[in-house]
Amino acid sequence: MTFLRNFWQEEKGQDLIEYTLLMAFVALASAALFLGAGGSITTVWTKMNTHLASAAAQ
Repeated sequence: MTFLRNFWQEEKGQDLIEYTLLMAFVALASAALFLGAGGSITTVWTKMNTHLASAAAQ
C-alpha cells in the first residue's frame, strides 16, 4: 500500500509530460494554420502570375 501511495504522489515526470503535451498542441496548431493558408497562398500566387504574364505581354 505504501508503494502505491508513493507512486501516486510522485511528480518527477509531470513536467516532462506537460511540456510534451504543450509541444504537441503547438505542432498541431501550426499544421492546421499551414494547411489553412495553403489555399490562400495558391490563390495569391496564381493572381500574381496572371498579372505578371499580362504585363509582360504588353
